[in-house]
Amino acid sequence: MKRLHFVATSVPEAQSALSNLRQQYDDAGPEKAEIIVALGGDGFMLQTLHSFLGQGKPIYGMNLGSVGFLMNEYNEDALYERLTKAEHAQIHPLRMRATTAETCIDGLAFNEVSLLRQTRQATKLRILVDGKVRIQELICDGALVATPVGSTAYNLSAHGPILPIDSALLALTPISAFRPRRWRGALLPHHARVRFEALEVEKRPVSAVADGLEVRNITAVDVAEDRSIAMVMLFDAGRNLDERILTEQFLD
Repeated sequence: MKRLHFVATSVPEAQSALSNLRQQYDDAGPEKAEIIVALGGDGFMLQTLHSFLGQGKPIYGMNLGSVGFLMNEYNEDALYERLTKAEHAQIHPLRMRATTAETCIDGLAFNEVSLLRQTRQATKLRILVDGKVRIQELICDGALVATPVGSTAYNLSAHGPILPIDSALLALTPISAFRPRRWRGALLPHHARVRFEALEVEKRPVSAVADGLEVRNITAVDVAEDRSIAMVMLFDAGRNLDERILTEQFLD
């Protein structure tokens, strides 16, 4: 049996589940644990991935949140057996470098890096891929780069493509594009380096968000996948991330 450590979001339902599970199963603590069990929704899963970054501990989530796409169904029974049979998904984050007039700030995102307008004014962005200008001026509410894991989150809401987990692709997706109106985004190889340059920044301020990290008043943002970092997520047998992403493409 693997040594477990349980973590939970602050909502009462998750805290109650945390107490129940700690009574039924030994909690080895964060240092000695071999598997982290996270109780909450997708947002809490992202927090947990960041909290245990670089520690080599697989994370098994149980849904006690709203969406729970990255989580397994909550069930207190036969946990050790489910973990023994669980299927693994290895994921890599995006690394963001956001530049402002004063500084540069780095961040990691397992879902997406998004740029968003800060005021009523639409933003204007120049988009470069591997150093080549691909769009000279995009007038929009924003744009994002999503990983396969994140392709079913904000990216999907912005009408971006759903990416299979092993596709080695990134989704570059505009958010409410005004001009060029017909541009719907692009599929990029996972090694592509994307640069956004904010235009008319005093009139049209832009923020950049990497999972939970927000940087306001950016002038440029560089985004690339960081393959030196890998995290493992665990899913119940027959309900792995590949299957969930495939199923999502056939839903209304």
